[in-house]
Amino acid sequence: MDDAQLRQQVFAALQGIAPEVEPDSLRGDRPLRDEVDLDSMDWLRFLAALHQRLGVNIPEADYQQLTTLDVLLTYLRRRLDSTRD
Repeated sequence: MDDAQLRQQVFAALQGIAPEVEPDSLRGDRPLRDEVDLDSMDWLRFLAALHQRLGVNIPEADYQQLTTLDVLLTYLRRRLDSTRD
């Protein structure tokens, strides 16, 4: 999966939780939960949707480091690459 496909999967998962989100309006350097207005339950559903779509386990200990879209995409890329090795 290339970076464009990964980004598309993230946006699809996000729009499943918050259908009003316009992917083009999101900035990669801003806090994602604030930008999309996700409460704790929405955030957990979003992370679960990413797990289902990508097959990536996201340990609860890592949740707090996933602050921005850029950080999330980098994290997911690393996790996907490590499962390929």
